[in-house]
Amino acid sequence: MKAYYSITRRVAIGYLVIVFFSALAIGFALTRLHDHTARTKQLVETQFHAFTLLRDIRQNLLAQENLEKQILILEDNQLLDLLQRRWDDFDLIMAKAKAPNLPEHFLFIPRALISYKKKGETLLQAFADKDWKLAQKYSKAATVHRSQLFEMLSKVRNLHQISMDQDLHALSEQSNRAFFLTLFLAFAGLMLSAPVALTVILSIHRSLKALQDGTRDIAQGNFNSKLGIRSKDEFGQLALDFAAMARKLRELEQLHLDANPLTRLPGNLAIDRELERRIQEQEPFAHLYIDLDNFKAYGDRYGYKSGSDVIHEVGTMLQQVVKNHGTGADLVGHIGGDDYVVLTLPEKAEPIAKELIRDFENYVPTLYNEEDRKAGYYTGIDRYGMQRSFPLLTMSIAIVLSENMETPSILAISDDCAKMKEHLKRLKGSNYLIDRRKHP
Repeated sequence: MKAYYSITRRVAIGYLVIVFFSALAIGFALTRLHDHTARTKQLVETQFHAFTLLRDIRQNLLAQENLEKQILILEDNQLLDLLQRRWDDFDLIMAKAKAPNLPEHFLFIPRALISYKKKGETLLQAFADKDWKLAQKYSKAATVHRSQLFEMLSKVRNLHQISMDQDLHALSEQSNRAFFLTLFLAFAGLMLSAPVALTVILSIHRSLKALQDGTRDIAQGNFNSKLGIRSKDEFGQLALDFAAMARKLRELEQLHLDANPLTRLPGNLAIDRELERRIQEQEPFAHLYIDLDNFKAYGDRYGYKSGSDVIHEVGTMLQQVVKNHGTGADLVGHIGGDDYVVLTLPEKAEPIAKELIRDFENYVPTLYNEEDRKAGYYTGIDRYGMQRSFPLLTMSIAIVLSENMETPSILAISDDCAKMKEHLKRLKGSNYLIDRRKHP
């Protein structure tokens, strides 16, 4: 005899079906969410931390290299304290490189860093002893070792990128599998509760889509991804956590910018990166190296505060001149102390140099008392402890044009600027010099 079900029983059966499929879908989704969250946390704590470590090592090595070149060029160990600080930072980085949660391909990095540090210690001692010939020898050895480190770091980064891509791909596949199975289970309940099920499905779909887009953007180095999440479910919260993580990574990257605290202008690393970019993209450019002559003597006579004011004012003056005569793509940088750099188009270099010297010459008389201003000089102690007369502040600008160099490089440009600066400092008053010779 055929059985007939009452409406109440059908509703009850339908309700039980809804509960069953809903419970099944929710249980599966939460389980996958827990696994997904755990893998995401592990990804953030290891993979992104490893990328940060590689970046910190590279930036520290570049900073050491730049300071070593300046000390060797000037044959003056006044920058030794800055170099020692970079080595102190290097010790902290070495400690981070020994962290147990780093991937396997990072295991040999600590040994390489320790070996490099031994080379650096001998160079530091040579600098401290002012033994410049020995320092030149050790610097060459350190440069070779540093190049090997850069090559090793590049290989590790490539391996790490592959590993991270695989992890992200697996994470994405896990998300896709979780999504489609959850969608299937939810669709079974949709037959009896279409509005509620449809709302849940669309919410999960939007969250997963945003999570996948955010994961892909972060993997490509785009930390400004806008997820556009509205739902408050677990997937939506996870996507929001990804957005918060991206903002944090962007903030950490900005914290590592080496802007000079006195002028707020970009520092050595930013200058080198922009210079290297223009060289790689074969953009014609002019490199202006600006240096203040007799600045140390001025600071000794009028005090640290007055010297700092001059540094700040020249930085402001330089920005205004470049704004008036340069382009929007120009870079104005502060190497440190009384040294500045401008990267601009070749045809903009001379107008900028002329205007800068003119503004500086008008500014200089305001820096001295009446007695020194009228005399045009003052008596002070030089860096060797000898008393002699110092003229008023002047400015030297060495200009190198990339179009005159067959294979421009940061080192070649730095060497040319150093030679031109020596010549300019022997001239009276403020001057600029453009190297129009053709270089190999």
